[in-house]
Order: sequence, then C-alpha cells, then structure tokens
Amino acid sequence: MNQFDQSRIVHREVVEAGTPWMHEVKAGQFFRIVDLEGNQAVDTLFYNARDHSERYSATDTIREQGNVYLTTGSVLLSNHGRSLLTIVDDTCGRHDTIGGACSAESNTVRYAIEKRHMHSCRDSFLMALGTCECHHGKRMSKEDLSSNINFFMNVPVSPEGHLDFDDGISAPGRYVEMRADRDVLVLVSNCPQLNNPCNGYDPTPVEMIVWE
Repeated sequence: MNQFDQSRIVHREVVEAGTPWMHEVKAGQFFRIVDLEGNQAVDTLFYNARDHSERYSATDTIREQGNVYLTTGSVLLSNHGRSLLTIVDDTCGRHDTIGGACSAESNTVRYAIEKRHMHSCRDSFLMALGTCECHHGKRMSKEDLSSNINFFMNVPVSPEGHLDFDDGISAPGRYVEMRADRDVLVLVSNCPQLNNPCNGYDPTPVEMIVWE
C-alpha cells in the first residue's frame, strides 16, 4: 500500500460485510477502498453532494473511456457528462461496472427461491438512502438508485457478450484510490452475498480512508 501522511486523514472506518456506508468526500480529497481480506465485492454509487439528481452514470463512463472495466486513469462520469472522481491508483487491476447489485430478485433467479429473503446490496442501498435528505429536503428513495460500480469484483464479458461472475482477482490489502473532482456523496454496500463464488462464499470487511 502506498504510504501517506497519517495526519492528513479526515475519515477512516472499517465497514463489515452486509453493512451500508455513506460519506461525503470533498473536491480535491482522496478516497481509498481497501480490500482487507481479498475478493470482497464493494458495490458503490456516487452522487453530486450538492445535487443528488446528478449521479454516477455507467453508460456515460463506459462510452467515453471505451472500456467496460475501470482502473487507474478511469474518469467516473455523471449523467450530466461531468467528472465526479478519477481513479488515480489501483492495485487490483480492474473493476466491474456492468454486473449490478444483488437483490431479492437476483438471489431468486441466480440461486434458488429460498434465497429470496437473504440480505442484498439493493437492501443496503435503500436502508442508507432512507436516512439521507436531498438538497430540496425530500428523502432519497429507490428512484435515486442507478447502475453501480462493483469494486474488486470480477465479471468478465465473453466473446458472445454474456456476463460471467467468476472468482475474484483481488487479494488481501489491495486497494483502489480515487480523487474527488467535485464534492461527492459516496454510497457503499459492502456486499453480503453468500451464494457467489467470487468471494469464496465468505463476505469480509473493507476499509474506507479519506484524506486531504
């Protein structure tokens, strides 16, 4: 892990698997997600902190960079075509931006009907959004969900165009680091998924670090 001045850290927190996390990162600050034990999926959404109707857009990001994977140098664009964050360091290698978040419905379709009740990233997103007010005073809701990034998750696209949810390519201590290009609200679901081999059927904690 690259070292930095510990005195410049403004927020540091370990987030357990199955737990949502929401935090504002100011323009010019750096935000690092550390995969503490390896191969954990970190479902993430970004919003303009001053106007939540502007949020991360997978469509714009993929189109402009010409790549379905994210890594160092990737600019995370909003639905207004503006840069929210830029990935400045990445020791994993690539991150998924098309696989989406697990939900009760996907648990049922991918695994079994009895898996429907299991906690999911969509549930975590909704729980966190329910505690956050938009700039106009209205509570955020499912209408504010969009396509998310899955940091550390391995979702290769086959030559035929279908997705494969494969074993992870991360490892303990690997991280992805971003610079906020404007004030952003970060919403994370540290994935609780127990049915996908990508995390070895063992969801684990991750660490969030924000510094000046």
